[in-house]
Amino acid sequence: MLTAPPPTTAVSAPRRFLPVLPVVALVAMMALPVSGGGDGGGGGTVADAVSGLVVLYCAVRLVRDRRRPLSRTAAVVLALPVVGIALAAAGAVSPGAGITGLVRYLQIFVLVPVAVMLLIRDRRDARLVAWSLVGLALWQGAIGVHQYATGTGASYMGEEIRAVGTFGAADVMGMATVVSFGVVCSLGLALGAGPGRQRTAAALCSLALLLPLALSFSRGAWIATAVTCGVQLALAGMRRAVKVFAAVVAASVVLVGGFGVGTAMLQERISSITQVADAPDQSVTDRYTMWAAAVDMWRGQPLTGVGLKGFPDHRDGHASLALSSGSDTEGAGAGFKRQPLLSPHNMYLLVLSEQGLLGLLALAGSWLALLVCGLHRLFRARRPVHERRSAPRGLDCALVACGLLTWQLVDFAYADIGGPSTALTAVLFGLGAWWALASEEAGQR
Repeated sequence: MLTAPPPTTAVSAPRRFLPVLPVVALVAMMALPVSGGGDGGGGGTVADAVSGLVVLYCAVRLVRDRRRPLSRTAAVVLALPVVGIALAAAGAVSPGAGITGLVRYLQIFVLVPVAVMLLIRDRRDARLVAWSLVGLALWQGAIGVHQYATGTGASYMGEEIRAVGTFGAADVMGMATVVSFGVVCSLGLALGAGPGRQRTAAALCSLALLLPLALSFSRGAWIATAVTCGVQLALAGMRRAVKVFAAVVAASVVLVGGFGVGTAMLQERISSITQVADAPDQSVTDRYTMWAAAVDMWRGQPLTGVGLKGFPDHRDGHASLALSSGSDTEGAGAGFKRQPLLSPHNMYLLVLSEQGLLGLLALAGSWLALLVCGLHRLFRARRPVHERRSAPRGLDCALVACGLLTWQLVDFAYADIGGPSTALTAVLFGLGAWWALASEEAGQR
């Protein structure tokens, strides 16, 4: 008599995702309230500690499996930033600053991305990481909307209404960054060729996350998200682009026009984007001043820069009198505090000033190589499998990976690394590296 096979699905599913679960755990750590290192001073966080465990876990698996971890192309692309980082660390103002900067840059741009890339084995793993980013964005976004509605957020124009999630007033970009990642991931999943329910759920998540993104009042996140979503829609096909654009417009009309969600302040914030040259506010003036200071530092040391962590020490000697003493932070459970301006809020200029032209070419060259390789693979994924018309393989993963890389490279024009949310940047580059540089078999499974 034939007997039914034992039900192994419930047991095998968790084990099947076991290698990538540390990456999901790292994402989940960002849902916790920030404690220590949340003041913008560069201190370590729980997420930083978990990222170290992710690297260690990946190393143990590599030793156990005894396999070649990276292809030659992947090794060159991902190791390229080490050259400029090492030179800049040697030229730091102090050995302590050099070691601290070296560890931080290697963590965010080399070690953790390599570990994430190797722990993601196929498209199912990649989708799990993408959905974990969407879940984190929904959690942080819900907290942010509650902060706006109850007046318990960070201070903005005299009112404590700025949505910052669990990141606090010291890292006002944290929630905006997380929610932006959620929008990009959910839109990529919605535009893919997965099951209908999954694509519908992803589309609804993408629309829902627009509200907390708007309430973050983060102009840089708005710009980067708008550019990235436009790129994703264009890559997915113009027919879908028109449909999604119509849905976004309808949702915006309902949220802003129907419910009056922050109408006056949002309009003023949006209009300020076009006034950065004519009538800039103090935050924009400070940013322009620090940009000019960064360029001036580079002119003094064009090849190697002033050294890692050297921008704060050289800032006053290169900045004009238009620079204020700092930015005011308050609200979201914290008292008034004056935050010092320790970076130019532009990753490219930060690297240029501290690592020089060599460092910028190495680091930005690695990022650009990831994006180019990812887009090349995306166009290949869009081709029909055979002569017949069929759904592109892995298009959702391609749109997520390339979208996240695009968002980060655009946002780096307005921001740099720093704050508790920085660990997610490493996950982003790791996911992008998996799509761009992993073996063909891994991208097709």
